[in-house]
Amino acid sequence: MGYIREPFVNGSFYPDNPKILTRNIEAFLNNANIDAIDGEIIGLISPHAGYMYSGQVAAYGYKAIMDSSYDTVVVIAPSHRSLFEGVAALKKGGYRTPLGIVPVDEEIVGEIINLQTFIRPNVDAHRGEHSLEVQIPFLQVVLKDFTLVPLIMGSQDPALYEALADCLHEAIEKTNKTVLVVGSTDLSHYYPYTEAIELDTIIKKHLDAYDAKGLLVSLRKGSCEACGAGPMISTMLLSQKLGATRSKVLKYANSGDVSGDRNGVVGYISCVFMGSNLKETMRQP
Repeated sequence: MGYIREPFVNGSFYPDNPKILTRNIEAFLNNANIDAIDGEIIGLISPHAGYMYSGQVAAYGYKAIMDSSYDTVVVIAPSHRSLFEGVAALKKGGYRTPLGIVPVDEEIVGEIINLQTFIRPNVDAHRGEHSLEVQIPFLQVVLKDFTLVPLIMGSQDPALYEALADCLHEAIEKTNKTVLVVGSTDLSHYYPYTEAIELDTIIKKHLDAYDAKGLLVSLRKGSCEACGAGPMISTMLLSQKLGATRSKVLKYANSGDVSGDRNGVVGYISCVFMGSNLKETMRQP
C-alpha cells in the first residue's frame, strides 16, 4: 500500500481513543448552529490547533458538508517543523488516525507531481506535522468514505499559491472527480485579545468578500497574520477555479474564548466556498 503516516498528535491535540474521539467530534458538530448553505461547497478554511481550543470552530465548516459526498479531499496545510521549498506530497499509502486509515489518491497526486517540479514526494515533512493531521478525524466522521491528497506547503511564496492552484485544477479536471479542498490555518498568534480580534477581522472581511488578492495585500502589509496564509489563499484560488463563486464565514473565535486567558491568544476561523450545480460542472468531460 505504501507509506502509512502514523498519527503524531493523538492523545494531545485530540483523543487517541476512537470512541471518545468520535463522541467529541459529534458533540462539536451538534453544537455548531449554521444557517442553510445556498450552493454546493467545494472548499473550506479550517483551524488546526488542539481540539479543546479550535475544535468547535472547525466543526462549523465540517457540519456544512455533512450531507455532501466527495471522491477525494485535498488538504493543503503549512509546515511548522520542516523548512523546505515548494510542496510536500505523499505519493502512495495513507494517513492513519484512531478512526482508521484514509488512503492517498494516487491518481491525483501522481498527476500533480508529473505536472510540477515544486511538488515532490516528501515523507519527512509529513511525519510530525499536526496542521494536516488534525483535519482528518473530522473528515472521517462527516464523510466516511473518501481518498486524500495530503499537501504540506513549505515556502510561503505568493507565486506558489497560484501555481499550486493551477496544477491541482488541471489534475482534478483530468481525473473527473468531485473534490473538496481544505485549507488549514490558524490566524494571529499571541496578541492580547482585543488586538487579535482587530487583526483577525481583516482576514474575516476578505474571506467574506471572497477577495484573495486583497487578503494577500493585507498579509504583505502586515495588517493581519495567518500561519497558513499560503494554504488559505491557494484554497480560495483553487475553489474558484473549480466553480466556487461565493464564500461565507461560519465562525470566528480565539483561544481566549475557551481558556479565559486573554493576554496572548490564537485566532481561529471557519469559512466555506460554494457554487451552484458545482458537482455536475466538475464531472463534465
